[in-house]
Amino acid sequence: MPPAGLKGTSAIVQIGSDVTETAANTFTSQKIDLQLNPLDQEVFVILAVNLDLAAPDLLPATTTNTNFSISSTQRTTVGSLTDSNVIAHKRSQIQDNGITAVFDEHIAGETPAASLDYVYIVATNDFFLNITGTNNASAKTGISRVYGYRARASASVYAALVNSELLSA
Repeated sequence: MPPAGLKGTSAIVQIGSDVTETAANTFTSQKIDLQLNPLDQEVFVILAVNLDLAAPDLLPATTTNTNFSISSTQRTTVGSLTDSNVIAHKRSQIQDNGITAVFDEHIAGETPAASLDYVYIVATNDFFLNITGTNNASAKTGISRVYGYRARASASVYAALVNSELLSA
């Protein structure tokens, strides 16, 4: 059921997309166009997100990591869930001291508890995939699948959503 002030206009759709660093350890952002119609005050209601991230390189005596996020507005860093425009975030890290290596993975924002009506409402025309690695020998890739539906917002709800999204950048 759509949140108050919204009327669903499509069935649930899945949007699969990916982003690869332009070079190893280089922040890269990929715009995903939702092709929403602002004249009809159309928004995209995100129900769930799945993230898949290439593991960091295992290099002797080196800590390597990869960071990946989905954001509602363009960013200059991957960010984290403390940033209001970050919808989901995943980080993988390998710590190698030259003798042993430890792999650590942090996933936040993937498929939420079933009691939530939605994860995020995108009111502007697109969202962004953001990735960067640290100390890796090769460029890393992040893959996402976003589940959601299109909806039409009332004029006041649409204005509030757009303002909130743009101010969160």
